[in-house]
Amino acid sequence: MINSGDTAWVLASGALVLFMTPGLGVFYGGMVRAKSALNMMMMSFAAIGVTTIIWVLYGYSLAFGKSHNGIIGGFEHLGLAGTLNEVVGPQGHQIPTLAFAMFQLTFAIITVALLSGAIADRAKYGSWVLFVAIWITLVYLPIAHWAFAGQGGTGGWIIDKLGALDFAGGTVVEINSGAGALALALVLGKRDGFKRDPMRPHNMPLVLLGAGMLWFGWFGFNAGSALSAGSLAATAMINTQIATAAASMTWVLFEKRRDGKATTLGVASGAVAGAVAITPACGFVNPLGALIIGLLAGVFSAYAVSRKYKLGYDDSLDVVGVHGIGGILGMLSIGFLATKTANEAGGLGLLMHGGTSLLTKQFIAIIVVAAFSFCATWLIAQAISKTIGFRVYRDDELNGLDTTFHAESAYDITGNSNRY
Repeated sequence: MINSGDTAWVLASGALVLFMTPGLGVFYGGMVRAKSALNMMMMSFAAIGVTTIIWVLYGYSLAFGKSHNGIIGGFEHLGLAGTLNEVVGPQGHQIPTLAFAMFQLTFAIITVALLSGAIADRAKYGSWVLFVAIWITLVYLPIAHWAFAGQGGTGGWIIDKLGALDFAGGTVVEINSGAGALALALVLGKRDGFKRDPMRPHNMPLVLLGAGMLWFGWFGFNAGSALSAGSLAATAMINTQIATAAASMTWVLFEKRRDGKATTLGVASGAVAGAVAITPACGFVNPLGALIIGLLAGVFSAYAVSRKYKLGYDDSLDVVGVHGIGGILGMLSIGFLATKTANEAGGLGLLMHGGTSLLTKQFIAIIVVAAFSFCATWLIAQAISKTIGFRVYRDDELNGLDTTFHAESAYDITGNSNRY
């Protein structure tokens, strides 16, 4: 009953998506100052460890178990019970349930890891670990059930009742992380010296390497969401490449017009913005639609990032502007550009003679997910701040989090020739 080709593709895609989280750590590690580079990487690795434990114990069950009124799954798969030797998927394209569970686990991991970028340089490591456990449980699992747990009309309310479209995580990953990042940034407050001291990336080669790792892994993220090695996966893959490349160019064009220079940080950020925006739409639009989304994503996200200084919130590594705004753009673009030539099971966007029905559904999904994620994340962060504390002491922040929490530094700058 198992389709070996589809299974191989989903297993490979799961590995690609998991690879994205160390890539995110490298990307974020290069973007911060040298004194906190290791801490940023450690926050990503904490997301891998904590989320995996939760996923095995109850995470998969609550996300993909039998739905309770479209809000949350059940407890029938605690400890991954009932998943061994079981299959999921339509007849002819069935894969082992454990392959699907592994693939979805990697989505949960990178989503919470993204949030770390909003609070770089100022969060207690132990408090972050606790936050990951609580946030995955109370925020990620319900939203994943809403948008991903399609069970033929009896699954999550976004996918099975509202009928909004989200191919690979525009709501679950991107808008969720963007709204949550804004809440975290507001609760923890601004870094010491925000808008006063230069806080430029300390290692641009690391930023570009991390962006390249994310770009590579994103093919598994998007094309793997087809859950089969066929034409839909090919559509999602080429659309991912088109939008990512296009956004990297429009971001630097925006920079060139605004500042007179095209930066390496800009091309890396633009690539991520394009990949974000195409994520929900990659399986529902044609390649020309993907090009339009990518061209818009670079400009919209670059502008959104520039506004944080005027609005006064310190989203350290631009999670809100890139993932939040990019995810909203991608979800709305489905309402305009979706076509059944790309995916017969999808819908028709407004510009494809489909009316406003799909666009309205997309808008509702965006508002509900963003509001829920922001409010829940704000409450979780406030609870941690009021109990064990979330923000580091000022002296620790000034000295750097690498030595404070990890007793290490990213670079040996002592000049001690006796170290071998």
